[in-house]
Amino acid sequence: MAEAGDGREPTYWMLVSSADNFETSRNRGFDLAGMKSRHGKKAEQVRPGDKVVFYLTGAMVFGGTAEVTGASSYSDEPIWTSSKQGELYPYRFPIRIEVAAGKGSYPRAEALVEAMSYTKKWPPQHWRLAFQGNVHKLPREDYELIREAIEDSSRG
Repeated sequence: MAEAGDGREPTYWMLVSSADNFETSRNRGFDLAGMKSRHGKKAEQVRPGDKVVFYLTGAMVFGGTAEVTGASSYSDEPIWTSSKQGELYPYRFPIRIEVAAGKGSYPRAEALVEAMSYTKKWPPQHWRLAFQGNVHKLPREDYELIREAIEDSSRG
C-alpha cells in the first residue's frame, strides 16, 4: 500500500483543466499543479505524497499523473487560463511528474470509464458528468488504472 509522506494513505486527486493548461505545465517542467479559487478548502487538504491525475477537458483524455511534493500555497500570479474571465488557479502545490502522455498519445477517458469505480455514480450514457468541475477525489484503483493507461500510451 502506498503511503504519503506522513505515513497515511495518499489522497488521489483528479484535476480537470484544458489541454492548453496541461501543455503550459509541461513547458514549466511540471513543477506545479493548481486549483481554481473556489477550491480553497480542497487545496488545504492536499498533502505531500498525494497523487494527482490530470484530465484534459474538451479533448476528454488523461494527460498524466504526478505526486505532490510539498504544501499548498496561494498566488495570484497568472500561470494557467480559464474560460471564465478573471478566474485564476491560485491554490498551488509543487509536484513531481510520474508519467505524462505525449501530445498525440493521450488515453481517451471513454475507453476507461466502464472500468472506473468513480464513474459508476452516473448513468453510462452520461459519463462526462463525472468530469465536470475542476477537482475530484478518486479511489486508488481508478488512479492506478489511469496511470497504467498513460504508461501504455507512452510506450506506444
